[in-house]
Amino acid sequence: MRKWAHLSWDMGINGQHHEDARTARTGQPTEPEGAAAEREEAAERNVFDEKEDIRGGTESRKAASSHVSIPELHHHRVASVTSLSRPCNTAPIPHFPNTRLPFTLRWRIFCAHRLGIDLDHPSHASPEACGPKLTNSPTVIVMVGLPARGKTYISKKLTRYLNWIGVPTKVFNVGEYRREAVKQYSSYNFFRPDNEEAMKVRKQCALAALRDVKSYLTREGGQIAVFDATNTTRERRHMILHFAKENDFKVFFIESVCDDPTVVASNIMEVKISSPDYKDCSSAEAMDDFMKRISCYEASYQPLDPDKYDRDLSLIKVIDVGRRFLVNRVQDHIQSRIVYYLMNIHVQPRTIYLCRHGESEHNLQGKIGGDSGLSSRGRKFANALSKFVEEQNLKDLKVWTSQLKSTIQTAEALQLPYEQWKALNEIDAGVCEEMTYEEIRDTYPEEYALREQDKYYYRYPTGESYQDLVQRLEPVIMELERQENVLVICHQAVLRCLLAYFLDKSAEEMPYLKCPLHTVLKLTPVAYGCRVESIYLNVESVSTHRERSEVSVSSLALEHQPDR
Repeated sequence: MRKWAHLSWDMGINGQHHEDARTARTGQPTEPEGAAAEREEAAERNVFDEKEDIRGGTESRKAASSHVSIPELHHHRVASVTSLSRPCNTAPIPHFPNTRLPFTLRWRIFCAHRLGIDLDHPSHASPEACGPKLTNSPTVIVMVGLPARGKTYISKKLTRYLNWIGVPTKVFNVGEYRREAVKQYSSYNFFRPDNEEAMKVRKQCALAALRDVKSYLTREGGQIAVFDATNTTRERRHMILHFAKENDFKVFFIESVCDDPTVVASNIMEVKISSPDYKDCSSAEAMDDFMKRISCYEASYQPLDPDKYDRDLSLIKVIDVGRRFLVNRVQDHIQSRIVYYLMNIHVQPRTIYLCRHGESEHNLQGKIGGDSGLSSRGRKFANALSKFVEEQNLKDLKVWTSQLKSTIQTAEALQLPYEQWKALNEIDAGVCEEMTYEEIRDTYPEEYALREQDKYYYRYPTGESYQDLVQRLEPVIMELERQENVLVICHQAVLRCLLAYFLDKSAEEMPYLKCPLHTVLKLTPVAYGCRVESIYLNVESVSTHRERSEVSVSSLALEHQPDR
C-alpha cells in the first residue's frame, strides 16, 4: 500500500508523535499477525463511512479523549487535509459499498472530493486545489519606459516564464485598450502632452486596464498581472500605487532604459512598423511618425529615482538591454525570482536546437525510464545528427546531454565537447521504471488511471510528476537564456517541458506535445516569441507518443467490484 507520509507526518496528538502511527507508516508490524489488516479495515470504515462534517467532528473527538487509537488517527489526518483546503466540498462523502477498491485510490478520491476536484475532468480544478500559491499576495508588475525600449518584449517573456513555473500571470497592454477605444490611429499628435482630449482617452484606457487587472487578481485566480504601458510620469505611477493599495496588491516596477539609438531603431524596424497603427504606411513614414511619438513622451518623462523620490518602491532598472541593472527594495520571493530571471535573459541573435537521444533499446521494447543504450537505428541517428550539426556551421556551439547512456552515446558521435546535466535526466517513473504501459495498467491500475486523467500533476509512486520536472529544469532554462548557440540532447518528457517554455504552452498541453525520435527542433527567438522548425533526419524509429486517454478514475470502483 502506498504510504501517504506527506499527509500524515505531523499528526501526533498534544505535540507527541504517536508511536503506533509511526509503525503503521513504516510498515513494521508490532502486533500479532492479522491485527494490522483488522486495523486498516477499521480505519477505512471510519474514513469513508463518516457522515458528519469531519472538521467539526475532529474537535469533539479531541476534547473527548487525550488518547487516540489508530482508527481515530485517520480522522485527524483527514481533518488536517480538509482544513488546509480553501474550496472545501460539503457534499456527502463518497461511499463505495461492496467494493474492494484499493485503499490508496479510495483515499485519493475522498481527498479530491473534499477539495472540490472532479477527477474525471481534472482541468476543472482551481489553481489553489492543484498546488500551493507562490505569492503571498497578488502582485502588479508595472512596466516603465519610453516607447521602443523593449517593455512589451520583457512583459511577454516574463509572463511566459512565470506561467511555466506555475504562477498564473497575464499581460494587460494599455496600447491594445487604446486601439480598441480609438479605432483609427492618425498620427503622433495623439500623444502630445498638450492634447487634452487625447490625454483623457489615454487615462480612461489605463483605468479600464486596471479594472481588468483587479478582476483577474481577485476573481479569476491570477497571482501576477503585468501592466504594460509607458507609465512615464509620477502622476500616472501614483495612480497605480493608489489602486494597488486600495486592493491590497503588491507593486513591482520594471523600468527599461536604453539610450543607444541603434538599438531603438532596430526595435522600431522589427516590431513597431508592423503594428496595427501603421498598417497603411510605408516603413519610412512609420519610422518618422514613431520617432516623433517618442519625442512627445520624452518631454514629460520622469524616470524612476531610487535614490530620492522613489527610494521606498520595489523596482529594477534594466539599463541598455541588460548591460547594467539597478535593484531597489525587493519585497519577497517571487520578486527575487523575477530579478534573477531578468538578469539572465539577453536579446542577441542565437539558435537553440532541441532533440531526443537516438532510439534506445527500451524504446524498442516499449519500456519507460531505465538507462539503456542506443539501438542500431539510434546509432544511425547519432551519425546523421553529427552530419547535420556540421552542415549548420555554427560558431561555438555548446552541446548538453543528460547523465543517461542514450544521450551520451548520441553526443559522442558528434565529436564535440559536451556537458552532462543531471537536471536533463528523464522523468523518474518511480516504481514503474523499466515497465511498459501495459504492465503498469495491469500491475497498478489505479495509478495508471490517475496519471491518464491528470498527467501534469500526477506523481509516480516514489517518482516525479511533470510539475516536479519543471522545477528541476528551471536552472537549465536560466542557463539556456544566458547562452548563444546550444544543442540540447535529452528525453521525451524533458523535451516537452523545455518546448512548453519556449512556445508558451499550458500545463495541460505540455504532457501531450509531440516530440518524435530522430527529429531536431530548431528554435529561433523572434520579437515576442520563438519560431520553430522541425527537421526530420530520415532515420526510422518507433513512436513513443501517446494521445490523451479517456480512462475514468471514478469508473475504477465498478471495475474492482468482486464477482458475486
